[in-house]
Amino acid sequence: MGRTVRKFFWVWDFDKEEKWLNEMSEKGLQLVSVGFCKYVFDEGAPGEYDVRLELLENWPTHPESTRYIKFIEDTGAEYLGSVMRWAYFRKKKTEGGFDLFSDIDSRIKHLNRILVLLGLIGGLELYAGSANDLLYYFRSGLTLHLFSSIFCLLLGVLIAYGFVRICRKLNRLKKERILHE
Repeated sequence: MGRTVRKFFWVWDFDKEEKWLNEMSEKGLQLVSVGFCKYVFDEGAPGEYDVRLELLENWPTHPESTRYIKFIEDTGAEYLGSVMRWAYFRKKKTEGGFDLFSDIDSRIKHLNRILVLLGLIGGLELYAGSANDLLYYFRSGLTLHLFSSIFCLLLGVLIAYGFVRICRKLNRLKKERILHE
């Protein structure tokens, strides 16, 4: 019988999400499927699986993504599903280590994909909040436009915060890469 847990993670906290999923595995709850803020677990042996997630370059149905998912499955991992472009995988610990990123450069590339996503969404929110809704508010005086504008601006600022967090992770990785060269 599956146990469903609803939990929210910000995009920039993908590593915390992955850590939480692995902690659940250590408790004997093995991830079997995912949805938006929804995780379904089955009971199993504690620590049976390592769980990894990755923001794909394209949608999971894109030919490049399906080839990549197949490649990961060929290594012995299991594709559990996706939420938007986030793909979730698990692999039995008895089959050896499981890491989607083989080196620092692949981690940097992954963080850059997240930055592009956050930059686009955050930029659109800030634009919608400042240029669009504020102009309508000043023209019409409707408080609905003011509230909409404030919401978009706050969401844009929050996403900018996440952007900065990912930039810091990226800078740490770049410094680490320089040390290893």
